Amino acid sequence: MAVIGKLWGYQAQRQTKVILAVAAVSGLDIDMPHFEFMVTNRTPEFLENFPLGKIPAFEDATGFALVEGIAIARHGKSSTTSHSTLLCSLAPESGLLGRDPRERALVDQWVQFCELEIMTFNMEIRALHSGRLGPYSKELFEGLINRQARSLKYLETYLASCSSGLLVGNQITLADVALAASTEHIGRVTCGAAERALYPNIFVHYEKVVSIPGMKEVFGEPEFVQERLAYKES
Repeated sequence: MAVIGKLWGYQAQRQTKVILAVAAVSGLDIDMPHFEFMVTNRTPEFLENFPLGKIPAFEDATGFALVEGIAIARHGKSSTTSHSTLLCSLAPESGLLGRDPRERALVDQWVQFCELEIMTFNMEIRALHSGRLGPYSKELFEGLINRQARSLKYLETYLASCSSGLLVGNQITLADVALAASTEHIGRVTCGAAERALYPNIFVHYEKVVSIPGMKEVFGEPEFVQERLAYKES
């Protein structure tokens, strides 16, 4: 299939992985120009299309531009058609967005769950631990850990009830790709070996998704940590 557009970003970036994984499952090809952070995304040419300089950033052959990972994974404009399309639905047989209105709603639900109930906490915890947000208390740090754990317990119970081991129906969807990318992140930040043992279904889901042809090349090795990030006394 012809290249559907250009994507600026790093393959190691979670949002970029979701986009490339969707493309791999759908049999689509995306060009990734050379990118250097704080250099490429500060050029006048880049900022003309993407004023905030954010990545990942996508542009199709017609000049249609998008930022935000899930938006790019969902939306695009085919270089071979004249009408707006969903990037996922360029390969409609994949069913990545769900196969009926209820499934599509569930896919959206779980994509948002990954962002709001998993990754928001993960990013805040990592930012606190690195000192990027300044001084912080143990209560704040552990409170974020516990709030994420509450969401992970809910997700673990839900996946245990899914005979397919997938979030929506019996075939992989965008929600599964988003969750796999989020799971890879928590395995590097908030879920050491002890925590991963508490959520076997979540990490089995991860292995299931990345074992799909084309996925392993996108995700690579997970590099999970043995010990989760812990509160550091200032």
